Amino acid sequence: MYLRPTPNRRRPGVGDTPARQGGVVLLVALIILVALTLAGVALMRSVDTANLVAGNLSFHQSAVHAGERSTEVTLTNWLDLHNVLGDTALHQDSNPVAVAPGITDANGYVALRQDPAANQSWDAFWIATLAAQAVTLGIDPAGNTVSYVVHRLCEQRGAPHLANCAKQPAGINTGGSLGAGGVQPLTNNQVYYRITTRIAGPRNTVAYIQTIVAL
Repeated sequence: MYLRPTPNRRRPGVGDTPARQGGVVLLVALIILVALTLAGVALMRSVDTANLVAGNLSFHQSAVHAGERSTEVTLTNWLDLHNVLGDTALHQDSNPVAVAPGITDANGYVALRQDPAANQSWDAFWIATLAAQAVTLGIDPAGNTVSYVVHRLCEQRGAPHLANCAKQPAGINTGGSLGAGGVQPLTNNQVYYRITTRIAGPRNTVAYIQTIVAL
């Protein structure tokens, strides 16, 4: 029987050069590192965008709240003040001419209706027309500048019964079972007014508020 001799195997010594690596692990690690970096950048951009949107919404809400005071100012200082029997101040535009040194009775009031032209935005209409008529209030602590214009919803200036104003009808159908379809006359003859408020705030925030009141 012939036996093949077993070759002698020598264990690698300290000074021997190790076998060369293929580099697959390093390549995979680099790919994972790049993916994690991209994910981190995307997360940071997402957080920044969310903070920016939240900040803009906060500024817009602050502008809306600031604009609400213009309605109270207009009602108190102009509409309610002149909405009395015999006062004809609401029949014509407010006077921008000084009635005393540095004092005018201009209150951003226009005695007829004005609307944007076809395909014209309210902001463009404000800049082109309403800005010259508006009354601007002081800047509030949040940095908002409030301006407003009041329009009487009439087709022309003058007394309401001659100016074809938007107002409540002379009678309405009650629609109730007791009225049985009868018409009950209204005792008031209120005229509608539209208060348009523009608020300019930080970060180029611009907001508009419109309020309809009947007096």
